[in-house]
Amino acid sequence: MDSVELYRQLLGLTAPWTVEHVELDMAKKHVEVHVGHSAGQRFACRECGRELGVYDHLAERVWRHLDSCQFLTYLHARPPRVSCPEHGVHQVTLPWAQSGSRFTNLFEALAIDVLLAANVKKAAEILRITWDEAWHLMERAVLRGRVAKNDEIPKQIGIDEKAIAKGHRYMTLVCDLEESTVEYIGEDRKEASLAAYFEAFPKERREKIEAISLDMWPAYINACRDKVPGADGKMVFDRFHIMRHVLDAVDKVRKREHKGLLQAGDSTLTKSKYLWLTNPANMTEKTKARFDELRGAELKTGRAWALKEALRELWSYTSAAWAAKFWQRWYFWATHSRLPPMIDAAKLIARHLPNVLTYFAHRVTNAVAEGLNSKIATVQKRACGYRNPNNFKIAVYFHCGGLNLYPAAVTHTKAG
Repeated sequence: MDSVELYRQLLGLTAPWTVEHVELDMAKKHVEVHVGHSAGQRFACRECGRELGVYDHLAERVWRHLDSCQFLTYLHARPPRVSCPEHGVHQVTLPWAQSGSRFTNLFEALAIDVLLAANVKKAAEILRITWDEAWHLMERAVLRGRVAKNDEIPKQIGIDEKAIAKGHRYMTLVCDLEESTVEYIGEDRKEASLAAYFEAFPKERREKIEAISLDMWPAYINACRDKVPGADGKMVFDRFHIMRHVLDAVDKVRKREHKGLLQAGDSTLTKSKYLWLTNPANMTEKTKARFDELRGAELKTGRAWALKEALRELWSYTSAAWAAKFWQRWYFWATHSRLPPMIDAAKLIARHLPNVLTYFAHRVTNAVAEGLNSKIATVQKRACGYRNPNNFKIAVYFHCGGLNLYPAAVTHTKAG
């Protein structure tokens, strides 16, 4: 088999396309593959499919292809154009590369695999391309994947915030709770950012949303109520966010009590912060022994902690009716505890109770969103953070969007 036939088969070229000749440059360690087509060939208009004769050829273009035995390999061709009576003069579809790309489909597929496994800088080194070229390949993959993705809105969605930089700069994440994918990233955590996601779908599709897991952030609540039909029966205030409010209240009780004890010369609560925040099942024997000692003392923090632990039982019930009865008992206990932070937390939850109890109709939480947050944090760390919001979005969609990132001509499973 000669080099021409070898590269024709490696490139998967079929009539009318063929390899005309192959050049080997030992000094540069390059392989130059020149591709053409048979004379008199007719090509389809890429808009309507009408068969047309060649109008003219563009100047020679070059595409980077997969290396040949570590030799950089480039494909050369003069793309033909056709003149369609309806759609005008335009370039025909090329089987080896996407429109506007400087890389073959097979090279793009390899680059995506490398970018999924390494940061952009390292991927560029492995592929022997520039950082900008590697990043552009990632952008193209995300754009291609988002265009191709089914535009049906998820039945179960999770809404959460994600800090992208120091100084409390947040973005809004919308996740598909069934597929564990990031569906949308808003510029901030304002009502308009979330509303923009819903507005991208017609009302009849938004009606298909079955459940929405979110925290009690007013902007998110307002956006859901305004844009999702029947939102009040679909919103579920996430149990983990609720417990976080109560956990914060326990810590406030500890801080106040610790300050008072220190003023009296008592250091009982010194260095005990994380004891009250940690699950006892995850403690060492030494730590558990000290925690048990603190719990046995007559401490306000101990009472606050007991209240917090008792609330976990709310989500163990099988029906909203039984959970509501439990809530009434817990609420009475909390509001009569004489612990202001716990009273405030109880009243906060009480104001949102109807959408706490919708959990028993839908059984959804934001655990998927929290897991994606952890994955996103890994992406950020690997890239030393993303100060540019658009770059942050591209990276998240690339790694967590569940997109089919690969060129249509390349068979591959979706990523994320």
